[in-house]
Amino acid sequence: MQFTRIDYAALNDRQRENYNFQKVSGVLADYGFSTIRLTADWQGADFVAQHQDGVTFLRVQLKGRPVFDKKYQGKDLFLCFPAPGGIYLYPHDAMLDLVLARRRSVVGTLSWDKHGHYSFPSIPAWLEQILRPHFLPASPAVVPEPVTKL
Repeated sequence: MQFTRIDYAALNDRQRENYNFQKVSGVLADYGFSTIRLTADWQGADFVAQHQDGVTFLRVQLKGRPVFDKKYQGKDLFLCFPAPGGIYLYPHDAMLDLVLARRRSVVGTLSWDKHGHYSFPSIPAWLEQILRPHFLPASPAVVPEPVTKL
């Protein structure tokens, strides 16, 4: 079988979500998390990330870019989206507070005031500065040694 890389732009919405989940899960594995995909949103979460410490559980909403939504407020959700070289994983409410304090221009937009959400098609420099601490770089792939039986 010949393997051919896919064209992300050619994927439909569901395929993109599946693709992004796999990419995000790979990065989270580098940080000791296992992910469990939920078949339906659970309290706003698309998946749960369980840390190997057995104590830390994150409810995560998966997106393709930075998003803030009124319906996610007060739900203790993390939002996550893939980026070149890794992922961003941020606590929704804390980051929303920072964004609103820095950029009051979100409030007063049709998107925020009428529809209850606001997203950024690309990350502006001011937002990248406050998102930077929430960037998790991907590790290079680790190829295990072959197991030989004695």
